[in-house]
Amino acid sequence: MIPTSLAQHLPSRSETLRVAETIAIGTAGGLLFLWANLPGGLISGAMIAVGGAALCGRQLLLPPVMTQTVLLLLGISLGSLVSRQLIQHVSEYPLTIGLLALATFCSTFGSSLYLQRFHGWDQTSALLAGSPGALSQITVLAAEKGADVAGIAVVQTIRVIILTAALPLVLVVAGVAPSAPTILSAEVASPIGLAALIAASIAVALLLRLAKFPASWMFGAMLASSLLHGAGLVEGGLPSWMRNVALVGIGALIGSRFARMRLKTLRAHVNAGLGSFAVAIAVSSVFVAVLVLMTNVRFSDIVVAFAPGAMDAMLALALTLHIDPIFVGAHHLSRFVFVSIATPGIVHLFGRPQDDVDD
Repeated sequence: MIPTSLAQHLPSRSETLRVAETIAIGTAGGLLFLWANLPGGLISGAMIAVGGAALCGRQLLLPPVMTQTVLLLLGISLGSLVSRQLIQHVSEYPLTIGLLALATFCSTFGSSLYLQRFHGWDQTSALLAGSPGALSQITVLAAEKGADVAGIAVVQTIRVIILTAALPLVLVVAGVAPSAPTILSAEVASPIGLAALIAASIAVALLLRLAKFPASWMFGAMLASSLLHGAGLVEGGLPSWMRNVALVGIGALIGSRFARMRLKTLRAHVNAGLGSFAVAIAVSSVFVAVLVLMTNVRFSDIVVAFAPGAMDAMLALALTLHIDPIFVGAHHLSRFVFVSIATPGIVHLFGRPQDDVDD
């Protein structure tokens, strides 16, 4: 007999089966892509498999506690890559972050103009759909402003899906990323070290969460792990199977977004999503080319840092492609903050007047 108070908090049988199905499909897709030696295979394979199943009508999901665990493992893994060599470009961060802010501004207005001219979107919806990243904040703002929430979600999701699946392949074709999955350091921390990593990561993540810091679970774990490894207090990282769980989990999490979309809605906005993505990539490419010519930062680092995709997905790709996690993390966090702060003001200045929304 289970107490009534406890039973109310336990997942239902149907929810448990949906979670199990999501994990099984994501794992199968990730392993298939890994077997095929595709770059970023665990992430992109899980994402495509779960996304495809969701579009076929399967109600797939990952509960919050599982999502938080995946982000925590990802953060610990990223922090374990930190070394003195990886912070050699810190002096160039102000320049690259400044150009990233400008690139975000130009990309937002470029995508917005495209959606208005070619697909007849209103100004507010187009501006919100064109803002790269910070999807949860964008969705809340869209609901408040009476914008097309469904259309915005489709456009933003399509951008993340394409980037996560295609970016590793693009880097391989360009010859700046390994064509086979990168084998990270096999050194595993001692049991005491693992306990210290997990405990410190949870503690810092909870502190950041209380401070309403963006992506607190991932960045809290990354910060704690970076400090412990950088200070030499812990040697080694998570077992490889834990890293793989995190990568499959991120892919499944992204793919499960399609479970909340109707196929009719997706069809209605897919062209807008593809066109908006093309504009965003074209704008970002200009700034990437400028930075390649102006700095000594690796091309692959700049590409992933400037990719207008989800922060967790891009950092997961940084982990699998052996790209500087500090550089990528600093830039995606900066864009998240910039978008979260600037977008409401941009919508207020350039979007529809509130009176039009209320009519």
